[in-house]
Amino acid sequence: MSSLFKNFIFSFLLFLSANSFAAIDDLNETITLGANDVEIEMTSIIVQGIEVDIHLNIKNPEFRKTFEGYPITIKINNKPIVAKLVKGTATIKYRFQKKEEFQISISEYTFKKDITPIPLWFSVIPPLIAILFALIFKEVFTALFIGILVGTATIFWYQDTALLPAIFKGLFSIIDTYIINSLTEPGHMSIIVFSMLIGAMVNIITRNGGMKGVVNILSKFAKSPRSGQFITWLLGIAIFFDDYANTLVVGNTMRPVTDKLKISREKLAYIVDSTAAPITAIAFVTTWIGAELSYIQDGINTIGLTESAYGIFISSLKYAFYPVFTLVFILILIRKQVDFGPMYHAEKKARLVKDLDLDDDSNTFSNKLNELDVPEHIKPRWYNAAIPVFIIIFGTFAGLLYTGWDQSVWDDNTISFSTKLSTVIGNSDSYKALLWSSISGVLIAILLTLVQKILDLKTTIDSMINGFRTMLTAIIILVLAWSIALVTQHLHTADFISQSLVSINISPQFIPAFTFILGALVAFSTGSSWGTMAILYPLILPASWLIAQNFGMDHESSLSIFYNVVSAVLAGSVLGDHCSPISDTTILSSLASSCNHIEHVRTQLPYALTVGSVSIIIGTIPSAFGISSWILFPTGLLVMFIIVKLVAKPY
Repeated sequence: MSSLFKNFIFSFLLFLSANSFAAIDDLNETITLGANDVEIEMTSIIVQGIEVDIHLNIKNPEFRKTFEGYPITIKINNKPIVAKLVKGTATIKYRFQKKEEFQISISEYTFKKDITPIPLWFSVIPPLIAILFALIFKEVFTALFIGILVGTATIFWYQDTALLPAIFKGLFSIIDTYIINSLTEPGHMSIIVFSMLIGAMVNIITRNGGMKGVVNILSKFAKSPRSGQFITWLLGIAIFFDDYANTLVVGNTMRPVTDKLKISREKLAYIVDSTAAPITAIAFVTTWIGAELSYIQDGINTIGLTESAYGIFISSLKYAFYPVFTLVFILILIRKQVDFGPMYHAEKKARLVKDLDLDDDSNTFSNKLNELDVPEHIKPRWYNAAIPVFIIIFGTFAGLLYTGWDQSVWDDNTISFSTKLSTVIGNSDSYKALLWSSISGVLIAILLTLVQKILDLKTTIDSMINGFRTMLTAIIILVLAWSIALVTQHLHTADFISQSLVSINISPQFIPAFTFILGALVAFSTGSSWGTMAILYPLILPASWLIAQNFGMDHESSLSIFYNVVSAVLAGSVLGDHCSPISDTTILSSLASSCNHIEHVRTQLPYALTVGSVSIIIGTIPSAFGISSWILFPTGLLVMFIIVKLVAKPY
């Protein structure tokens, strides 16, 4: 009864507040609140049109005791608003649309502050500056730093700070706020440690002759640039369950082989980058599947569909044009031994030089791990490298099963084995699995080296430490990339892009293409395909279904659009990630291939945009109008083949 009574009082007071502020004032006229009784909390970063939570913390114990759990009246800019007092705090949501003198009052207490919201359009400036500077000046450290500084300085400038002090405050906040927050995020730290352990393992198996043994084995199959690229592509497909493990393992394993065959580092980085995310995005059992299914499930719950999230994911694969086209496009280039654009020049240069010496001053990731020369007394043995690498690959998979294990799922006889496996992997802790497998790989590499007395303990540990050092450059870039991503989060960059494009009134058939472009723009600006999915799935899935229904489409046609949109979010996220120099997977691909990062982005960009354009024009748009995927996939592959034949040329 007390709960019903409270709800009745709350409703009654809401009614009164709309008609008479004085009526509610009578309830608390006996308790006067002064400056020492109220504390106002609100974010210091206020962006135009973005909802802000304003918290009124009531310190007066008598007032808190009297009104705890009940509504109280607060005036915002002299307009009464009723809020509920919960644990001594009343929370109000407010949007600042323009510069104003913000005033909030309760009882005798009044808080005033001049607020100038940051224009929402400005939120795209910091990432764009970073991206443009990186592409123009080919120097990623300065580009990322300047992009972050523009964002942080602007944040302080709009907090009524003079320009010069705002620049200094912004400069200091890069260190004490953005870099520290990026480093303390558990997922980010896991990637750093995982990368360091991979570097340590690669350095050990290089020094003990294991990598040279692998090169000797692979050289039997990779006897030409074409076969070398094909082996790299095949390994990229084989390690399908995680994009981070894929890039680091494939890049580090194949780099010595491709160097020997005079395949450019840019081409290696492209194959590594463009097999990792596409195969992970569409495979049934991956570290992505859990996030994908959770976002899809949220969309299902919102619109009330009865289909399962996994069933919708499977149905969406027939619209996964960009991931599939990307994987096949690489094969076309390899088969015909041609390239175009900046990649052509990179490949031609690599073929013409007498000896590949790519660890020069122009190389962003000059980690020296490609040096396979070992003392003559050390016999190259392939298994000294293969065993630690296999430990990482299969250890990661085993770790995913262990951390995601749910006996009730396996006991459910109503679902198939593949669904059970995907559910378990989807619920797993991928970071733990990666960390466990990588430390296991390092320890096995050390053990193999010491047991066979290839190196002494001191030399082995020195090799491990040197492996850590080789990762420093990549880690710095990753931290800066994460920092600018945090700036874009604070400035609501994704909200600006989403709101700008969602406001366009389009027919349902064009929603998938629009979603694909939107996903690419958000991923390009933020450098995160996962972040893009998290933003767009809750926004686009319900909207696409409602738009299709409002246009009078039947259930089957609406479902077709819905499946297409599910796939378009994923595909657009991967495309934007491929094109962005601030993407973590793009950075890791450059690292693993020991390729200049900006050159990797510059050479990959034309290929990604070519495949993306074909995916939209030949795949996404026609499929939304009902043309079968059985027709569109072969047509798209034929179009890509024709483009390669017309534009590309042999080196």
